[in-house]
Amino acid sequence: MTNQPNTGSDSASQDMSPEEIQAVIDRILSKDVPARAAGSAPEKPRGVLGSAQAISRQDSEHSIFDGDQQDLEERRALRRTAGLSTELEDVTEVEYRQLRLERVVLAGLWTEGTLADAENSLRELAALAETAGSEVLDGIVQRRAKPDPGTFLGSGKAQELKDIVMSTGADTVVVDAELAPSQRRGLEDIVKVKVIDRTALILDIFAQHAKSREGKAQVELAQLEYLLPRLRGWGESMSRQAGGQVGGAGAGMGSRGPGETKIELDRRRIRTRMAKLRREIAAMKPARETKRANRRRNSVPSVAIAGYTNAGKSSLLNRLTDAGVLVENALFATLDPTVRKAETADGLGYTLADTVGFVRSLPTQLVEAFRSTLEEVADSDLILHVVDVSHPDPEGQIAAVRAVFSEVDARKVPEIIVLNKADAADPFVVERLKQREPRHVVVSARTGQGIAELLKTISESIPRPSVKMELLIPYNRGDLISKLHETDAEILRLDHEEEGTRALVMVREGLAAELESFISNV
Repeated sequence: MTNQPNTGSDSASQDMSPEEIQAVIDRILSKDVPARAAGSAPEKPRGVLGSAQAISRQDSEHSIFDGDQQDLEERRALRRTAGLSTELEDVTEVEYRQLRLERVVLAGLWTEGTLADAENSLRELAALAETAGSEVLDGIVQRRAKPDPGTFLGSGKAQELKDIVMSTGADTVVVDAELAPSQRRGLEDIVKVKVIDRTALILDIFAQHAKSREGKAQVELAQLEYLLPRLRGWGESMSRQAGGQVGGAGAGMGSRGPGETKIELDRRRIRTRMAKLRREIAAMKPARETKRANRRRNSVPSVAIAGYTNAGKSSLLNRLTDAGVLVENALFATLDPTVRKAETADGLGYTLADTVGFVRSLPTQLVEAFRSTLEEVADSDLILHVVDVSHPDPEGQIAAVRAVFSEVDARKVPEIIVLNKADAADPFVVERLKQREPRHVVVSARTGQGIAELLKTISESIPRPSVKMELLIPYNRGDLISKLHETDAEILRLDHEEEGTRALVMVREGLAAELESFISNV
């Protein structure tokens, strides 16, 4: 629920100085800018130093391998437009406040690490807020050993945050942590606007970007799990429906009953909906497992593309397979997994799967809800771990992704570190990561740098046919020759003789059993 400051109330005006009252009046009468002298330079943000570095700044967002990107045009057609407002021309008609969606101020705690780490975290939060469609106005970071149990920030910093909200005209505060329900209520009581935490922001982005039926169900389940302990009631909604003798005394006939608060009814509906969503997601699992079983039965190697959000996974998939998957310079642009067929230079087939991106402190609700999707990573034969080397903290990205790998039991799968966006990275950072990660490939999905080396590394790393056979196949069994030319066999030599075709091949175990009767003894 959104709490907006009511500048027309007597109680609020008594707590404000004449300068603050004048600032509020100036902001109301101005059409679209915070209260400050006309023509003056905008204030420098206090906490967000520079633009959101979690989003790359590149001249060209797409390459020719990304296709038409029609889904991207559809998504951007629904984005909020900066500068548009629901504020009335004549403010005397309704009420004395502005309503905009959404102008946010960021708040974070610096509890460990360096100041650069804290600022990078806040920049990532700014990038998340921008991806959700909001406008970031300002941000603050507080140095504190641990969060305040009541308001997350200290009392003085919370009051400073309130002053920033008033001076900028913000309608939302986004906190760079997961807030307890009591902390959220306590901070909202001070700043007088809506307060959301990092988890709620990520869930909002997932809700915007989910396209498939399974993806939408997974996101809704995660949102309900997050919402259940945070339900709030106001006024009448918290009053008890008349029950037992209380009903007879207070509301008369027709009101006697067991009695239950409105919030309990809401909780019961949420639990019922969550149970239904879990059944639906479980019912979708067999179809995905059947496809995966078909690949296993045909011994088709699988390669999963995983990594931090906005590291360039979809761009890499498009570059390798011409998949035409949506590519956007934003966090969590693609959520639904995409599987495409690919071949090595010598004709060996395998699958490439683009998976959902990870982020630091990925909400546990999302890990659980998307566990069925993340199984694609755990069941793969090889992981391409894509890292954005142009990011301020690529090592932190690698650590965050590997933490999620551990949660889904994917650490045992062979891993290749793909150092992407090398064209926009500092060469010293690239060299540092090359020293840290012995199994790596440096690429740029945008320019094509290193793609040939990556394809060669994939070809050398995926499971290859292991059974060597020398066959003599009659000319009337052309179907077997066709199978040998498919993607689950490797032809070493092929000679045409009088009795038939002599072939020296490497095949997988399943095909080897079918070809046993054609083994040549010569």
